[in-house]
Amino acid sequence: MVTITGVIPGSPADKAGIMLGDELISVNGNNVADVLDYRFYINEPRLSMLFHRGPDLITVQIEKDEYEDPGLEFKTYLMDEKRRCRNACIFCFIDQMPKGCRESLYFKDDDDRLSFLQGNYITTTNLTDREIDRIIKMHLSPINISVHTTDPELRVFMMKNKNAGKVLSIMRKFADAGITMNGQIVLCKDINDKEHLDRTLADLEALYPQLQSVSIVPCGLTAHREGLYKIEPFGKDDCAAVIKQVERFADTCKKKHGSRIFFCADEFYIKAEKKLHPASYYEGYPQYENGVGMISCLYDELKYELKNINCDLSGVKVTLVTGEAAYTAICDMAAAISRKTGLDCRVKMIKNEFFGGGVTVTGLVVGTDIVKQLCGSDLGSALFVPSVMLRSGEDVFLDDMTLSELENRLGVPVAAVNADATAAGQICNYAEGLKKG
Repeated sequence: MVTITGVIPGSPADKAGIMLGDELISVNGNNVADVLDYRFYINEPRLSMLFHRGPDLITVQIEKDEYEDPGLEFKTYLMDEKRRCRNACIFCFIDQMPKGCRESLYFKDDDDRLSFLQGNYITTTNLTDREIDRIIKMHLSPINISVHTTDPELRVFMMKNKNAGKVLSIMRKFADAGITMNGQIVLCKDINDKEHLDRTLADLEALYPQLQSVSIVPCGLTAHREGLYKIEPFGKDDCAAVIKQVERFADTCKKKHGSRIFFCADEFYIKAEKKLHPASYYEGYPQYENGVGMISCLYDELKYELKNINCDLSGVKVTLVTGEAAYTAICDMAAAISRKTGLDCRVKMIKNEFFGGGVTVTGLVVGTDIVKQLCGSDLGSALFVPSVMLRSGEDVFLDDMTLSELENRLGVPVAAVNADATAAGQICNYAEGLKKG
């Protein structure tokens, strides 16, 4: 049962007389507990909706176009609260956050609804039998699952949850029901790698084609691991060994299934100082959001972006910041922009002192580090920051510094640009405006 907080004027719900404060119980006889129930059952053209209105039960009939939204609004997007993660994973990045950040950054979600609606990865430890049955009944696809290992005892150890060992049986249920899945393996040195990784790859391959792709990413280690389980970082040779192991298995999958299925994150190649694969290797980038193929995609798409840029930006100087991992690729992009337009586009690499440890990805760079490392530098007429450094939908870094505060501290206009090849066009458009005055 969920409370109506808004009714869109002129909508089918408005015309049917539904009111603010009404509590929705069911749609066409089906109980509604959250957004998945609601979205699944409102697609029919005729709806019989049961409400509590004060002490009374009322039934409202609605006729609408198929798939038309009835026009009801709720307190939250999920129609209830996000589900908190019940695990205590030995590699959890949130446990390694420095103290003093805003409270929301310490919230661990593990919500199957967000997996379907927003692409989040879940561990399955939060899933009840009812929720598993609902996913199958509604045929919710794809479901994104953080696997890490298929060894039940090892997974329980790594996640500190007695239900963690059930992941493979749950995934088999989904596969048997035709649910598509994507997987993720966070690899920890000397824990779930080597022979344990071999087992995990083999177990997951057996779920193909329902399991479409799997990323293998290195565990992120910050300098704030006091009291946490000791995990050693992957060195250059370790990363090369992981790449060799995964690629050997993936090549076999390619021959058997026509898909590699398994992909190492770019970070492994950068740390191993190995050449990245061309864009065609990544089969449409199914694991792009997990840092797989991002740099190859940047190079591949940049040439198309540059074709659409035709302006003379000579005499204009700007600066673009990035993290350590992407520095070489971003320098190459800046050089390509300069050759095409004459823009003096410089790149500044920001070392992550806020998180410390081995954190090198651009998305975790914070405003404080940018100020420390760039204050007093000649940044030209504007500074560009990749949007992945900012909280989604906001102009705020992870350390709560805003873009406007960064502008004031550095004394130069600051603009956010996309974290892909389209940033080239955004930078040039901005610079063209600067040149025109």
